[in-house]
Amino acid sequence: MNRLLAQPLTFSGLTLSSRLVMPPMASGKPSPDGSVTDSLLAYYAEKARGGYLGMVITEHAFVSPEGKAHEGQLSIARDEDIPGLRELAKLLHENGVKAFAQISHAGGATGQAVTGLAPISASAVKSPKARPDAETPREMTAEGIAKTVLAFRDAARRAKEAGFDGVEIHSAHSYLLNQFYSPLTNRRTDNYTGSTLEGRLRIHLEIIRSIREAVGEDYPIALRLGAIDDLPGGTTLEDSVQTAQMLQAAGVDLLDISGGFCGPYRPGHKEQGYFGELTEAIKKEVTVPVLLTGGITDPEAAERLLEEGKADLIGVGRALLKDSDWAKKALEKI
Repeated sequence: MNRLLAQPLTFSGLTLSSRLVMPPMASGKPSPDGSVTDSLLAYYAEKARGGYLGMVITEHAFVSPEGKAHEGQLSIARDEDIPGLRELAKLLHENGVKAFAQISHAGGATGQAVTGLAPISASAVKSPKARPDAETPREMTAEGIAKTVLAFRDAARRAKEAGFDGVEIHSAHSYLLNQFYSPLTNRRTDNYTGSTLEGRLRIHLEIIRSIREAVGEDYPIALRLGAIDDLPGGTTLEDSVQTAQMLQAAGVDLLDISGGFCGPYRPGHKEQGYFGELTEAIKKEVTVPVLLTGGITDPEAAERLLEEGKADLIGVGRALLKDSDWAKKALEKI
């Protein structure tokens, strides 16, 4: 019997060799200015070795200087970044692995110590998970939002020029687009109002449209959605089912489901695939592939989640960090 985990998946003109995905995880290996280094290339070469993974989504890369989240973060903010990123995409392809570049803006989740600039966000509101000494961000102006939309567009263009098979927009884990999406941090009353789902998603839809204009109709666009905050007054599963439908209608080709202000974890849940409740509900309402991550460490659990219809793809992070041969062993075991 050919297990689901080992079966190929085709979407948007791409065929993945298996349903296993390495999700984006910061490595700290880029240079201080965010450039690709030999150690970063060696790290990804080791993880992709043998082509057992269907896809690697590379660690979040900042789209503009004020969007840098932390030291040692990858950059996709300059055209000078393209040659290094091209080397990264090439080595993944040489291992038979599809490569997506995750593009990100930290918004209010960064500070002047990292960027040298005052942090910005949907509203002048600190993240509910922020440290007590964190800076209160400035509310973005309409001009600032337009500038950020263009930064995401240019980052996606660079990803395509570098040879990546697709790009993933980061809207999770308390970063900027999550700050617009969550009512906890979006207190705006203009067209990006936090009082309606349409207002909270407006910047996402503008970014998707702008990227599509830059990369063409056939270039795959994924989006990592912080589908639930797990906090009073935050985003809910019901919100995110509607959001998934709106994102698909806007042209998103793959939905990668994770947490919002709760981060990549889910409070009170220890089971493997703890976002499975969310991905299952979303998968029922969309036709694009849905990616599930969250504490998955056993091949049998990954296979079961696929068989139960929780998702189309399985992301394995920490287990792959601990053992670069995890994907090989998993496919051989099942």
